[in-house]
Amino acid sequence: MLLFSHNNRNFLANWWWTIDKTLLLCFSLLIILGILLCFSASPAVADRIGLESYHFIKRHLIFAPTAYLIMIVLSMQKLKFIRRLSLIGYLTAIFLVICTFFFGEQNKGASRWLMLLGFSLQPSEFVKPFFIVTAAWLFDGERKNPDFPGNLLSTVLFAFTALLIFHQPDIGMTMVITAVWLFQFFLNGLPWLWLGSAFLFVLGGLITAYFVFPHFQIRIHQFLASGNELSYQVKKSIEAFQSGNLFGRGPGEGIVRSNIPDAHTDFIFAVAGEEYGIFLCLTIVTLYLIIVVRSIIISCKDNNLFIILSASGLAASFGLQSIINMASTLHLMPTKGMTLPFISYGGSSMLATAIGTGMLLAITRKNVHAEDKDDV
Repeated sequence: MLLFSHNNRNFLANWWWTIDKTLLLCFSLLIILGILLCFSASPAVADRIGLESYHFIKRHLIFAPTAYLIMIVLSMQKLKFIRRLSLIGYLTAIFLVICTFFFGEQNKGASRWLMLLGFSLQPSEFVKPFFIVTAAWLFDGERKNPDFPGNLLSTVLFAFTALLIFHQPDIGMTMVITAVWLFQFFLNGLPWLWLGSAFLFVLGGLITAYFVFPHFQIRIHQFLASGNELSYQVKKSIEAFQSGNLFGRGPGEGIVRSNIPDAHTDFIFAVAGEEYGIFLCLTIVTLYLIIVVRSIIISCKDNNLFIILSASGLAASFGLQSIINMASTLHLMPTKGMTLPFISYGGSSMLATAIGTGMLLAITRKNVHAEDKDDV
């Protein structure tokens, strides 16, 4: 207890008294819920594809603690470290994305994965948090020094990143990166006319994707379909929510979730709905809402533009990915193949989310900018 005493000024005590404990608690609860739901959702999936029943659970129990440790370690860092890590991480992740075009594994019509040391890695997941912080750094650079072309560099960096990921193709990730970057630029003073023009450009990109990428066209048609024409997974997902009703069938008692191919990843929210009912689903939604709103409020109380843009961008990315996953599961929008942050199974998603949330916790610490007054 003396180690974390308010009067003690060692490294750990300083971290404990400056970190936002509400955000830390929400992230911790999501990781615990992810482990709980993985136990419910993954055995049936493993059995169906010929793996040992607890294959995914064992791997998730490696990824989750590792991700939590990464998040905690990053939350202790200064802004100087976070900025430099974001740039190095962005360059590394972009290099790996380029490698997917030559050595990537095909899955569901896209080459997004690389096999490294026996694990399937999705580099675009790591591009997102690093790009958000790097873009915020560039915007802040022009605000501090008008001769520095930060806005132009950020725009070029965004265009390069979006086109690269769009070409994989990963439409969902491209949409998230685009929306978050425009949100950051808007906070930085982007005129409404430019914002409207950007919206039309994005709309044109989606129309192009519809005609260029067959799998994207199929997902749009499945979303507009009804009844028996719905995709198998969406149909089963809706049945799972109906089966769970208000209070759920109980832990491990789900029936419909055993027939959902991606129950442990993209459709894990349906497992929560069937086994634990609407109350757990609302709890999950509330946790995501608290994280996003609190992060933005904390960042906007600061007069440091880098903190405002990076924290708001990371929070918006976290919330937007959550909305896309849950809305897809409920058939409120076309499926995007996006995981539910910290809850879905997936090493790349879990570790990339931990990096993003770790940087968010570091950036939103009390008086964190006072430690970096002289840093560039």
